[in-house]
Amino acid sequence: MKLTSDNATKLGGVFTLPGTSLTVQRMGYGAMQLAGPGVFGPPKDRDAALAVLRETIAAGVNHIDTSDFYGPHVTNQLIRVALHPYPDDLVIVTKVGARRGADKSWIHDVSPKNLIDSVHDNLRNLELETLDVVNLRAWGNNGQTPGEEALGEPLTALIELKRQGLIRHIGLSNVTPKQLAEAQTMTEIVCVQNLYNLAHRDDDDFIDDLARQGIAYVPFFPLGGFTPLQSSVLDAVAAKMRTTPMQVALAWLLHRAPNILLIPGTSSVVHLQENLAAADLNLSGEVLQELDSVARTKASNAA
Repeated sequence: MKLTSDNATKLGGVFTLPGTSLTVQRMGYGAMQLAGPGVFGPPKDRDAALAVLRETIAAGVNHIDTSDFYGPHVTNQLIRVALHPYPDDLVIVTKVGARRGADKSWIHDVSPKNLIDSVHDNLRNLELETLDVVNLRAWGNNGQTPGEEALGEPLTALIELKRQGLIRHIGLSNVTPKQLAEAQTMTEIVCVQNLYNLAHRDDDDFIDDLARQGIAYVPFFPLGGFTPLQSSVLDAVAAKMRTTPMQVALAWLLHRAPNILLIPGTSSVVHLQENLAAADLNLSGEVLQELDSVARTKASNAA
């Protein structure tokens, strides 16, 4: 599906990754939930997983987030089966920097060998010759919040793969502004993918700085992840708007900054359609002020 004047304003509008020709709808899709329980092994219902991917494209989404360590290999293989040959405008973003243990554990590994192997695994399982965007996944403190580890060595490996034509563009995941600045001395960074949602807003200043630079910010766990967002304020706003709390949470992210790209995941076509419909919600200034109190309440409770 090509972007046209008719659909460019749908799904939250569009965003062009800096220094690229890649223009995506701001409402995308994250493939992680297509794998089995614990993001490990095959899905419970393979046909349903394939149907979700096909409906995603049919609805106009042209940005899919994935990784070959989801499964491992499972989500990429499903994407290939469902969508290959890919639409010309589809942007597939993957990530490297981890691998899975036989016990379903997540093992941080940014060694050059693992990064090279991971890129080739993504290429093979997606049946691509070049990956549009590869995010380097830093591990930080616990795999979800950033630390300050040096990124020079793993970035050097990815830059070489980019030189070889296996990667078009590089992004970062789970990083701080300091790490971004370090990375930008080595190569152009087109996107940052960090934990951020209505209740978890540590990156507020970071998002605004990235917006000034024209760099995309892609929140992972936009709906809370494995612990879904729970808020009486969110519930009340949703009831008043006659929609769901999760749709309001997604709409708030689209209102938060023009460089935010969403990748909510689901293994259900019905849930997918609900997520995409969030892009049509118009949140008033009064509603946005109400929702801002969610993070303030969380902060005061944690104090």
